[in-house]
Formats: sequence, structure tokens, C-alpha cells
Amino acid sequence: MNENPIVGSSRASAGAAPPASDALGSRLKQVFGYDEFRPLQREIMEAALAGRDVAAILPTGAGKSLCYQLPALVRDGLTVVVSPLIALMKDQVDQLHAAGVAATFINSTLDGAEMHRRLSGLDQGRYKLLYAAPERLMMPDFLPRLQEWRVAALAVDEAHCISEWGHDFRPEYRQLSTIRDRFPQVPILALTATATEQVRGDILSQLKLRSPEVFVASFNRPNLSYRVIPKSKPVRQVWEFARARADESGIIYCQARKTTEALAAALREEGLSAVAYHAGLEQEERARNQDAFLRDEAKIVCATVAFGMGINKPNVRYVIHADLPKNLEGYYQETGRAGRDGLPSDCLLLFSQADVIKNERFFGEISDPKAKSIASRQLRKMAGYAEESGCRRVSLLGYFGETWPDENCGGCDNCLDPRETYDATVDAQKFLSCIFRIQQHGGFGVGFNHLADVLCGGDTEKVQKWGHEGLSTYGVGRDKARGEWVALGRQMVRRGWARVSDDVYATLALTDAGMSLLKQRTPVQLARELPASPAAQARGGSGSAAAKAGDIPCDEGLFQELRTVRKRLADSLGVPPYVVFSDVTLRHLARVYPLREHEFLTVPGVGEKKLKDFGGEFMASIGQWLAAHDRQNFGVLRATAPPPQKMKVETGASATALETLRLWRAGRSIEEIAALRDLNPGTIETHLASAIEAGTRLDPRAFYSEAEEVEMRAAFAGHEGEALSPVFAKLDGGLSYGKLRLFRAFQRQA
Repeated sequence: MNENPIVGSSRASAGAAPPASDALGSRLKQVFGYDEFRPLQREIMEAALAGRDVAAILPTGAGKSLCYQLPALVRDGLTVVVSPLIALMKDQVDQLHAAGVAATFINSTLDGAEMHRRLSGLDQGRYKLLYAAPERLMMPDFLPRLQEWRVAALAVDEAHCISEWGHDFRPEYRQLSTIRDRFPQVPILALTATATEQVRGDILSQLKLRSPEVFVASFNRPNLSYRVIPKSKPVRQVWEFARARADESGIIYCQARKTTEALAAALREEGLSAVAYHAGLEQEERARNQDAFLRDEAKIVCATVAFGMGINKPNVRYVIHADLPKNLEGYYQETGRAGRDGLPSDCLLLFSQADVIKNERFFGEISDPKAKSIASRQLRKMAGYAEESGCRRVSLLGYFGETWPDENCGGCDNCLDPRETYDATVDAQKFLSCIFRIQQHGGFGVGFNHLADVLCGGDTEKVQKWGHEGLSTYGVGRDKARGEWVALGRQMVRRGWARVSDDVYATLALTDAGMSLLKQRTPVQLARELPASPAAQARGGSGSAAAKAGDIPCDEGLFQELRTVRKRLADSLGVPPYVVFSDVTLRHLARVYPLREHEFLTVPGVGEKKLKDFGGEFMASIGQWLAAHDRQNFGVLRATAPPPQKMKVETGASATALETLRLWRAGRSIEEIAALRDLNPGTIETHLASAIEAGTRLDPRAFYSEAEEVEMRAAFAGHEGEALSPVFAKLDGGLSYGKLRLFRAFQRQA
């Protein structure tokens, strides 16, 4: 890579007069092509040029980078920019080169010759800006050279990374605390898009900023709309949303690496241009996918949080969180990657209690009590935002200490389509009374989950250990699922009737207001849960699907049988039954009797992961039931809208099956795919069978010989039902279950 420094030299004569502030305006137009500054930009630049330490908290898209780039062009000396990511450095340097600015970066991607050339250029004062990671900056052999380069200013980008209270704490940033001692006269500019008051204080303290000027812009992004829907079938939900915006760019955030690949494969199968991005991909593939997205060659990137920092793509029209973010800072920063050009853009969050539980379990593995406490508290606030019945903009801005002046923002689901409230006086009394009784009984509080266990009459180890099965409130909430009590409890905390401790145990206690409400039996109105589907939300649905279970006629005998299956699975996993499937899902299962994967996927509450984890046992149970009972006919539920368009994914091939299919088409064997995906070969054969059954055209000879086909055809003659064991027995185990499954898939396809 060849660099040609263009604008200015850092070797100006000593003692030169400081540049006039009007030079900022002329360079703004000349170099960057803007006629006007954005809010607070000029003030930040002038304070920095006056030699003051500055902290600037500006939302994504507000022009933070310009706050150090433009002053670098009008001041003498070198401006050093601390940047956390290699991709971010290259992106900004490339943009500066395009604008004609003498900038460079030093990092591990450079070979020896290129590194020497750039260091020589810095020795000669040929650059105005130098980008480097904090680790590079603090290297013993790098610091002496840095002191020779006449550093005039230090800019710390993504400064929230220095705070352990922030969402993206990076220990290497703490090394910057010594920079003041090395460069006592050099002004420091700290910049970030996300910082609570606590994080701001930590930034000022850790960087040893002296009497800094602090600029905090509004965190409001008026062009962004915010929406939360219950997570039911995430692949379909994402597809529906993206399909309606097929010509627009979007980012879909997932927590797991495998999910990004499977989701991208599913969207591609539906004709949408999607790529995956996560830290586990080969560097070349990761760079290729990122470039495809930045270049609009791929409209969608399905990514982990490894993607996004420093990505300046202005026309991202939507951001979807397919999994619950761990904290509001991360959520805010990630949604902020939509609409950087100021045009209207959408932010969709898929929310489920299961994601909360999954994150809580992950936090349980954190050894540092302080870090665990911070993570748990941040997750509770994130879940509170998702369950919020009031204005989401008020909630989001309030987290960062900003007050939104209007009652209705006109840009979130709760303002555009307010949720119905209900008389929750009895529920509130039960919840608050349970907190009181537990505290009275043992002298200590408990967390949301244990409190819900007591209300639901759970027979857990802790309930028995602490004698809570003897409380008067034990089992008084059996009419609600455990997750419903947790959600209701969070509403109680938000209303100020209960509080959560700040320690790692996050225990509940009554507030004075809560005790007063409990004693006086004050009437309580609470918002109902999020509607059970996007369609219900759009119609302003009146409550959760669980509350309407009685409106779904079904085979009551099979329904009870499926409840038994659900309980067994839930117990084996150590989770409440509703985490496996809701009653609504079970009633739909007992109504339509699905025996194949594509039928199972059409049932409300069945997602790709749940199909993979639980579908086999439920379908087997349904098959056994039909072997002994007649199928009942319940007709068609009253439709409120035309039947939705079907996805190929829903006609049989799941997202994970499509990823297997992609690898098969790329020439990988079943054994190779199994090794790559950390699955057993039988699972890979099942994936391929479901894809074949869904209509994918493959060659049967790639899986079994003509002679084997003749054998299987004879063995399947007269066979009914889904079970393959009778066929396997007929063949004396001579052919694998995988081949039998694949043969049957080809026959059904025909």
C-alpha cells in the first residue's frame, strides 16, 4: 500500500501563532466539502485548539471524527488518534486520503518495509494524523519515537472503552491513564457516542483530564423509529421485515456465530442478498463480506457485535436485533448504525424471556463479582426497555440522563399503538406480598426468578432449602407462567414499588411506596404483555396469546399428552415449561397434528431452534397419539388477514439445514460438514433430507447406489408412519438410518 501525504506537514515552525477559528470554516468547506458545522462541532474544535482538555459525547452520525480531523489541519504538529479496531483505522484513513489529508496508521497488518516507510514519514513530519491502537501507543519502543514526533493533540476515539462501567470495556484502554504523565502539555480530546453519567465520570478520571470542557449533545435520533415484538419464529420475522425492504440495506444482529451463518443462508434461499460476519470467519472471508455490504453488493449483513464499530455506511435503513442485546449502551450504539444520513430508518428488536435466561446463565460463569454485578444490572435495564409500555424514546434517553419533553414521540410502537392496560391490583398484591413474606421469613431477599418460583408453586431446590413452600404466598400465582410474573415484577420495579439491589445477587425489596400500596390495597393498572405476534401488535391486540388459549379449540386429550412431554423436556433442561413451548403452541399442535418439519414450523411459537431441539419428540408423540385415536377436525380459525406468503424455509428446509445444503453444494462430504459444524453425521443427513423434501433437487446417487435403492423400496413397501425403526429392522440394520431418511425424502419430493 502506498501513501502520499497531501494536506500539510506536522513540522511547522516553532512559536507560530495559533490558528484563527475562522480557519476551521474555510477548511471545512475546502477539505471536507461541508458548508456548515453540525451542533457542538465548532465549540468542541475551538476548545481543543485553545489547548483545553475536552470530552465530547455525540450520538452516532453527529460527526465526532471531524472534531479532531479538522483541527489537525489548522494546528501545528501531529494529532495522534487512539482507535480500537484495525478496520476502523483503515476506513478513516482511506476517507481522509480521499479528502486529500496526510494521515496514516500503524498496526500489525503492515509488513516490515511498509512499517519502515511510515515511521520514516513520521520522523520527517509528513503526516498530520496518526491512528494507532492503545497497545501500540504504549509499547516501550514506540513511546520514545512518539515523543520525537511533536505531538500536538491526542484524540481518544470510542472513549467509553476505558470504563469498566461501560458496555464495551477494553482493559488495554486503561493503559492510556499514563499518557498525561508522558505528554503533560498535550490537550486530550475524548469522544464517544454512548456514555452514561457514570461512564463519563470514569472517562474524565481515567484519562486524567484537567478542568475539561464537557460537551453532551442530545442522544435523540429523531429519524429512527423503535419497535419491539415478541420473538416467536425469528427466521420468519426477520424475513418478513427484510422482504418488505428488499432494496434497502440492513444489519441483523445475532449473538451466536452459527446463527449469523444460518440466517444469512435462509435469507439467500429466499432471494435476498445476505452475508454473514463474525470473528470466527477467516479474515479474508470476513473482509470480503464486509466489503460486499459496504458496496451494496449485499443488502443485508447478519452479524455478531463484532461488526459495526467504525462502519460509516450512511444508508443503512434498518437494524434488527434477532437476539436480546446484553445492555442498553450496546443496543443504542448498534441501532445508531441505521440512518446515519438522517433519513427515516427502522430499529426492530425481537424479545423473549428465554434470551434473558440465556444471558443470565452466561453471566453466571463470570468469576469477577463486580463484573458480574454490572453485567446483570445492565441486562435488567435492557429487559426493562424491551418490556416497557411507555414511550421507548423516553426510556432510552432517560438511561443516558436526558429528559424527553413530549408525552408522545410519534416514533415508537408504544406511542403509535399504545398497549391496553388492565386491573392488576390482585397481581400486584400477590407479588409485593410475596416479597414481604420471604423477607419476613428468612431476613433476606431473593431475585425475580426465585420469587416467580414461589408464586407458581415451584418445587425447586432453593424453595425447599429455604422453606418457602410453607409461605402463605406459595402457589398463589399458579394462574400465570413463571415468565409472566418476572415481567410483571419488572413493571413493579419501574413503578417504584420494588427495588433491585446493586450487588451480584440482584435481590428484590419493597420500597416505602410499595409497602404503602400493599397495606392500603391501592388499585393498580398495568400494561398487558407485548402482543403475541407482529400481526397482533399491528392490530392493537388486547393481550398475550396465552390469555386467549381457551379460544383455540383442539384435541384436549392430545393437549394434555403434549403438556406431559413439555414438562419432561423442561425438567431435563432445568427451565420452566413455557420456555419449551407455550400453551398456545401446544393447542395449535393439538389442533393441526403436524408430523413433518415443514408442518411443525407453521405452528405459532415454533422457531428454527425449537424445531431442532424439541420437534422430534413432539412429532413422535403426536404420531403415537394418532395411532390410537381418531384425528379430529376443527376447521379453520377465523382469519383476520389474508394468509401470509410462505417462505421456502417454512416448507421444510430450516435455516440450519440451508447452511448444511450450502456446504454440500460447495463440494463438502457429509463427514466434512459434520466436522465443520460440530454436529454428528446423522444430523447432517437429516438436514439434507429436509432440504430435499422441501424441493431442493439433488442427485440420489450421491447418497446411495441403485442396488441400495431397490432394497429400500422393497423395505418401505406397505410401511406407514414416521418411525424408521421397522424399515431398519427389515433390512437387518444393513443400511443406515441416514440413507433411509434420504430415500424417503426423495420419494416424498417425487
